[in-house]
Parts: sequence; C-alpha cells; structure tokens
Amino acid sequence: MKVIGIAASLHAGSYINRLLEAVRGELPPGARFEAWPGLGETPPCTGGPAPRAVRELLALVEEADAVVITAPEHSLLPAELEYALAWLSESGALAGKHVAVMCASARACGAMWAQAELYKELMAAGAVVMGAELVISPVCPHFDDDGRLWARDLRAQVREVVAQLCPAVQLTVRLREPVLTPG
Repeated sequence: MKVIGIAASLHAGSYINRLLEAVRGELPPGARFEAWPGLGETPPCTGGPAPRAVRELLALVEEADAVVITAPEHSLLPAELEYALAWLSESGALAGKHVAVMCASARACGAMWAQAELYKELMAAGAVVMGAELVISPVCPHFDDDGRLWARDLRAQVREVVAQLCPAVQLTVRLREPVLTPG
C-alpha cells in the first residue's frame, strides 16, 4: 500500500508537518509513505496545462492507494492547499480515492472548522473521506527530539485514522476461557 501525505503548512517543523510525519510512524508494516513537498509551488488552477509541481502531485495521487492531508486550525484553508485541491478535483484524481484528514489546533473548534472545509472540498472531488480533529496545544510538547508523536491520546487518534485508511488484517489471539463446572 502506498500513502501520499500533504501537509497544509509551508513552515518546516510546524505541528502540521510533524503530524504528517507521525502518520508515517503509525502505518502498518509494508506500507510506503511519501510526503509531497510541492505545496508552496502550486499556482491557482487555470484549466490549462499543469505546471511541474502539479504534474508531480497528480502522478503521486494517481499511483497511491490513499492520501493523508494535515491542515491547520484556520476556518479558511491555506490558498496553496485550495489550489492543489482544485487541480486534483479538475483532473478527477481524487474520485474514489481514500483520503484521511487530520486537523490540528490549539482549540477544538478551530480543528473542526478546518476539517469541515476540507471535507466539503474533498467530497466534491469524489474522495472517500475519513479523519479526526486533534487538539494540539502549542504550549505542551507533544513530539520528541526525533519528531515522533509521544502524547498517548494524540497517538491513539492518529492510529485510529491510519486504521481507517489502511485496514490491515490483524490477528487476534484468543485466550481459552476457563470452563467452570458446577460443584
């Protein structure tokens, strides 16, 4: 399985970029992950020939089994993400594609607004959308020095989204229950 990640932040080291990398760490064995770095080079969708960064995005999404998008708390999506979504929608690349959305915010309502905006855009493009609103306070460290998400509750939420996106066969060991005899 191949998963493409799109972080809706142009700031290296932002929570949104770190959250996308946390997804990489929670994918099942054998899954491949690639983050698309071209968001800052994405122009508005003009209906004409796609520029290089857009062609790269379209090719990645076409060959991927799923897409993960992380977005900040803003009620309006970043313009570059809107441009990328417009190109993807126009090309039909998202039709039937499984897309997980994770929005990080210091306030729950901020993540909810961003996620609602993304859901509208993605559903209009024909994507099968799933996701989670994550409340990440900027005053609390949630990532270790290696960028790994260590906060248990947030990590569980990321795992839940990944499980929806990449349903893997999980073997469950069933313990033999003791047989009670009357006596």
